Amino acid sequence: MRLWKQLLTCLVILLVGLGVWVHFVPGAGAMLAKAGVPPRLIALVAKPAGEAKDGGGQGQGRGQDRNQGGGGGAPIVVTQPVDIAVVNDRLNAIGNGAAILSVNVTPLATGNLTEVLAKSGDRIKKGQVIARLDSDEQAIAAAQAKVAVESAKEKVERNRKLGGAVSVAVLRDAEFAMQAAELALKTAELDLKRRDIVAPSGGIVGIITVNPGDYITTSTPIAVVDDRSQILVDFWVPERFSNKISVGQDVSATAIALPTSELSGVIDSIDNRVDQASRTLRVRARIDNPDDALRAGMSFSVAVRFAGDQYPTVNPLAVQWSADGSYVWRVEEEKSRKVPVKIIQRNSDKVLVDAELAKGDAVVMEGVQRLRDGGAVRLAEQQERRNGKKPATESTEQKVSEAETAK
Repeated sequence: MRLWKQLLTCLVILLVGLGVWVHFVPGAGAMLAKAGVPPRLIALVAKPAGEAKDGGGQGQGRGQDRNQGGGGGAPIVVTQPVDIAVVNDRLNAIGNGAAILSVNVTPLATGNLTEVLAKSGDRIKKGQVIARLDSDEQAIAAAQAKVAVESAKEKVERNRKLGGAVSVAVLRDAEFAMQAAELALKTAELDLKRRDIVAPSGGIVGIITVNPGDYITTSTPIAVVDDRSQILVDFWVPERFSNKISVGQDVSATAIALPTSELSGVIDSIDNRVDQASRTLRVRARIDNPDDALRAGMSFSVAVRFAGDQYPTVNPLAVQWSADGSYVWRVEEEKSRKVPVKIIQRNSDKVLVDAELAKGDAVVMEGVQRLRDGGAVRLAEQQERRNGKKPATESTEQKVSEAETAK
């Protein structure tokens, strides 16, 4: 093939490709006009073959629809309104319960156990005797001490009646002997009293682990007495809640063994430091137990409510990335605006962001490829209405109404 034929073929292919590009790509004509291409040549290239022959017809109508309804080649986008979500407004944790007062009863003396006066499950009062040790030796010692006190008192009275016949030194020695005897009596009575094992606090007696006749010491546990009129629940919260939780704050709890019972209480105390290994803070809640349905050692599900933090939420498809970070496109008066965002929490159906977005703002989630900051855009819903098509929501409502009418 000769050279001029090759050049002519290349020119025809170039013109055809240019025509296809101008015809199917919105805004291509404007780009050629800016490049200095004559408008007549652009119009000639942009016309389809059928339009060039009959001078109008259906092709011209499509071009008018694209120019009039398309807003000069502006991209069509699908938007979704911004919503507001609250995070960090609720804390759920698992805690362990304990009686508000729990005492492990041990004797104050050693010896053989002679009797047990309480049974497991009994409700006792503070100071009540629950067991006794053998006390014969202590009783004899107390009686001897009492006799010694009586003798010392009589000696002091006799010396005082003698008056000047007895020296002051002898009288003082008698008085000192009386005081020593009184102290010995108190010691003997205390030893005798300690043979009774008493409850240091009121509550419910646990399982008694000793029997009469056992030899016990001061380290032998007799029983555990629990005052469970209130239950203390210890649980641990993440350190991000350390400055939000406070003493006296209301809590709700559910015993794992009693899932249908709703319990209420308050924060009783908060630890003064965060555990470095788990990055959690120990918190103690107090729950009333008027029906005595709760037991020490139970596990509880504890819930605490806070004011929370509010953040805008957008569709995950709306979040874009660039070298400067993440951003979204917001539509204002049919123009796109680039809004930087900081992702707070990502979920499957929405993303919480920290950005200058208000509830109801239109954010682009489809058609973001051709957007630029400040550029014109066309909303897909408005474009469908201009072309005489009903939005999907209207069609759905019409079908529902027709179905109800048919019924």
